[in-house]
Amino acid sequence: MGFAAAVAVSPFPIIAIILILATPRGRLNGALFTIGWILGLAALGAVMLAIASPAGASARNHPATWVGALKLALGLFLVLFGARQWHRRPRDPSQARLPKWMSAIDRLTPVKVFALGLALAALNAKNAPLTIAAGAAIGSAGLPVGQQIASLAIFVLIATLGLLAPLGVFLLGGERARTTLGSWKNWAAQHNVVVMAVLFFVLGLKLLGDGISILTS
Repeated sequence: MGFAAAVAVSPFPIIAIILILATPRGRLNGALFTIGWILGLAALGAVMLAIASPAGASARNHPATWVGALKLALGLFLVLFGARQWHRRPRDPSQARLPKWMSAIDRLTPVKVFALGLALAALNAKNAPLTIAAGAAIGSAGLPVGQQIASLAIFVLIATLGLLAPLGVFLLGGERARTTLGSWKNWAAQHNVVVMAVLFFVLGLKLLGDGISILTS
């Protein structure tokens, strides 16, 4: 479940929920953001499974050729994206800047917060390829439908741990929660580019290897 772990530690969603929890409606909006995130991951993964099953993602317990091509393409994308992120990393982490849209989080309505969670999970250029790769891996494993659904549910759960941790600290941490979450936010903001660059590069190389192995076997 390396893909799920990579999605879980994606810095921007973690920073986003920490900022959301600091708003006056932090409890409600934090829960809505997390629900949107879960539904986004589940929907994208389910679409991939729905495509994989009728398209013959697995034949005689061996991934189909198109799965190898997909993994090869996703691997190449992640390697190039990771290299681009590494090249664009700030030399001084303290100079890192958050996206401008994050400054408007405190003005978002509950519906927009839910939509933001959905978008960061299913439409984000950093998380969507990882979820698609996970769906392709599950769909090509030759598992029965029930086990595919269970595997997807486990993926979504692990991929959501990065949001559940700040939410849990906020709900249970008392007075120290703000200090703890503030430290997490600052660290994620300063190191998000490096973290994602390394993750993308490593997972991209893995996907490239998997794709080549499928296409040449």
